[in-house]
Amino acid sequence: MIKPKIQPMPDGAILFDSDLLATADARWFDADRVEGARTQAGRGSVVFFDAPFGACVLRHFQRGGMIARLFKDTYFFTGRKRTRGFREFKLLAELNNAGLAVPAPVMARYVRKGLRYRADLITRQIPGAQTLAERLQARTLDAVIATRTGRVLAALHAWGVWHADLNAHNLLIDGSGQAWLIDFDRCRKRKPAMSWQQANLDRLLRSFRKLQAQRHMADFEDVFWHSLLAAYHRNLAERYARGERA
Repeated sequence: MIKPKIQPMPDGAILFDSDLLATADARWFDADRVEGARTQAGRGSVVFFDAPFGACVLRHFQRGGMIARLFKDTYFFTGRKRTRGFREFKLLAELNNAGLAVPAPVMARYVRKGLRYRADLITRQIPGAQTLAERLQARTLDAVIATRTGRVLAALHAWGVWHADLNAHNLLIDGSGQAWLIDFDRCRKRKPAMSWQQANLDRLLRSFRKLQAQRHMADFEDVFWHSLLAAYHRNLAERYARGERA
């Protein structure tokens, strides 16, 4: 079980899993000083590294869109609990403790300067993982992966998890074939409803179309997408029948 604990710092704080670590060491947030740290191309500000507590992923929170030109990686401070890293850590801890297929959080940090702050998050690395986007390009998507992905999405939606950026880059398949969902920045819990759940699925389908899924996999919709939807709706119905709602 993940047990969140806060460790204050002079300019901010670290939230960490006290079941894994006795104390939080801020040096793990400095990728330039972590031996063997490696940046993953194409995934934004993400660094992979090995630590005594396991293989991890460090993500520095950065803005997207036009506002990034003014405030690339800073946010207005409106309270410790509302910082980006702390919010994502707590959601991941809840979902992980519930047995859902999301990365385990290790540490989150915010560093405050005046009215603004910067944030970072460290999570457990998912071994041997490839994104669905990478699988698509490699032409290794199939009905089995689709079914496992549909089940994972159904479980998260039944739990009331609305994902702010559900796309083919944020769904992973690990070395054993298990599906995972990552990047829960700005995500939140909502009362389960087919309206937002369908909107989430539509967003995922749009991301595949941007990747020209049909060009990489001629039978993408028949073999992959329809299998994903069938598994999703079947699993969701089964969970609701058992009363498995958050």
